[in-house]
Amino acid sequence: MTFLFGVEHEVAFLNRDGKFADFTCTKFADFAQIIDRLPTYADDHLQLRVGDAGIRSKRWYIEGFERFSDSDKVIDCTSKGIEIRTTIHSDIQGVIKELTTSFELLREVAGELGFLPVLTSFNPYKTVFAPYPPLNNYEIKQLQAYPDEQTAYIYMVTYGPDLNISVPDLPIEQVIDIGKKLTYYSPYIVPFSYSSPFYNGTLWEGLSVRTFIRTGKRPAALVFVPEEEQLIKSAPSLTKIARLPAEIGRIEFKAFDSCDDFSTYAALLALLKGLILDKSLFGRAITPDASLHQISAKEGFDNKDILMNAREILQAAEVSLGDDPDVELLAPLKLMLEQRQTKSHQLIELFQRVGSIEDALKQTY
Repeated sequence: MTFLFGVEHEVAFLNRDGKFADFTCTKFADFAQIIDRLPTYADDHLQLRVGDAGIRSKRWYIEGFERFSDSDKVIDCTSKGIEIRTTIHSDIQGVIKELTTSFELLREVAGELGFLPVLTSFNPYKTVFAPYPPLNNYEIKQLQAYPDEQTAYIYMVTYGPDLNISVPDLPIEQVIDIGKKLTYYSPYIVPFSYSSPFYNGTLWEGLSVRTFIRTGKRPAALVFVPEEEQLIKSAPSLTKIARLPAEIGRIEFKAFDSCDDFSTYAALLALLKGLILDKSLFGRAITPDASLHQISAKEGFDNKDILMNAREILQAAEVSLGDDPDVELLAPLKLMLEQRQTKSHQLIELFQRVGSIEDALKQTY
């Protein structure tokens, strides 16, 4: 079976003053000067969507909320950070290598302009995003037309990856079934990535405030289909029309927190690959179970049910991978399960030691 892999990784920053660089204190132009200095690769547009506003013309682009005049003309983009996208690779190591190279370039250029990349999966200070100035009639209509866009108030305060896998050999019905499977098992696999223990300027009472607030309102997995009639009507969406030939049959897993150690992404891609190959797990869901994600977000692997299911899923993936060399990539996940420790535990411990969110974040990446 042929697999293709890609990663989209959102990066948050501290600014020159050591403040968290979000939409309250950072303009589009502040991030645009970073993007301007980064290279363009000639054939990327064949794999990476550029979009109407032209903001996504490189492997790096400004992630934010596009503002329109009373027409389809983009007049501004309220910014939250910078996203790195990889091109499509036939192996996991290749995609991680490209992501690492792109991140190092970003870190270097951003540093020259006074910005420091930091790991968080939820804005540590702002709990919600309210567009200012308020939305005009055109923008309101646009949002009403796309249910997932109505959750901008969530995605503007969250940071996370899309881990993308395509299996070109499979018929689209089977790919949709895999999307349902990943949606069902999401609460048990997301704790491997937890990295958002800060909320409203202090420690939250759990491990992933991003998962607690986001999952259920936003998709866990999204499957790109070629035809309208293959769409499944659901909120949040499980299916979406492919916008490029390269997107057809792609599964985007969207529920993980961000990771600053990219070998964790390698492990999670290997886990997803194993789950695609697996024939022993029968759970399926069209939309994520919000309440189960909330238990998972608060307790992680300290919850017996979450721990037991995570073990079962990891074992199923390992068995399915068999003698595939990618089975070795699962090692960090086994260690996490054994120790019941996530990145959030490290961030909490750092915060308790250094006494400030910024100082804790400075020690990421």
